[in-house]
Amino acid sequence: MKNRIVILLTLSVSLVFLALLALHGPIPQDPEYHNFADSRTLLGIPNGLNTLTNLPFILVGIFGLLDLKSLSGDRYLTNFKYAYALLFIGSVLVGFGSAWYHLAPDNGTLIWDRLPMTLAFMSLFSIVVAEFVSEKLGIGLFWPLVVLGAWSVIYWAMTDSAHQGDLRPYAVVQFLPMLIMPLLLLFREGVFSPVRGYWQLGLCYFLAKIAENLDAELQSLFICISGHSLKHLLAASGLLLLAVSYRQRRRVLRIG
Repeated sequence: MKNRIVILLTLSVSLVFLALLALHGPIPQDPEYHNFADSRTLLGIPNGLNTLTNLPFILVGIFGLLDLKSLSGDRYLTNFKYAYALLFIGSVLVGFGSAWYHLAPDNGTLIWDRLPMTLAFMSLFSIVVAEFVSEKLGIGLFWPLVVLGAWSVIYWAMTDSAHQGDLRPYAVVQFLPMLIMPLLLLFREGVFSPVRGYWQLGLCYFLAKIAENLDAELQSLFICISGHSLKHLLAASGLLLLAVSYRQRRRVLRIG
């Protein structure tokens, strides 16, 4: 019964999301996106805090990669170790790519912010599929998803250069997995326990998106830090919580 429910919900959510994007039409990059509330230079670095708050992504990624080497087989899917590795490699690359973008924000540098994010998004989604649906399915989806993620950014860049920018494929890569994964966590039993790391990451990501959209308001409230800088810290915190949870979980042995 649960399997039918999760399949029905996943298909429904996916079809509704894709239909809404199709009906919406092309989504160009808003040029106002690059006008962040905090443009202060710090330590000689342009857009100082927005740039420097990417450092946690690099540190968390390195922590995850180093810890992955010491994780025993009862804490992760041994045959899928490269997906966990790419998740943390993606975090490191997000740190560098986003910092590069914030030094001189424009559509050209934004490519190097978004491209590594797709590596992290798609690696995470394939890992959740492998742990909660089928290891074989997760492994089979991994490379197609990674290619799809990279293509979504390349497609946007190509259409943007033709002055017809379309972010819809990137929106699918960024948001659809975040809608599907909670369904898998709720209705499917995972290979490992506990699973709170994924919920913590999801909560931090949700809060990060709120902070991003309240960039100027939070800058006015806190003065010392903007919503966009908080977004970086919240998203990196979510990845750290996930990495720590990998250290604490164990493979669940089930009979039957």
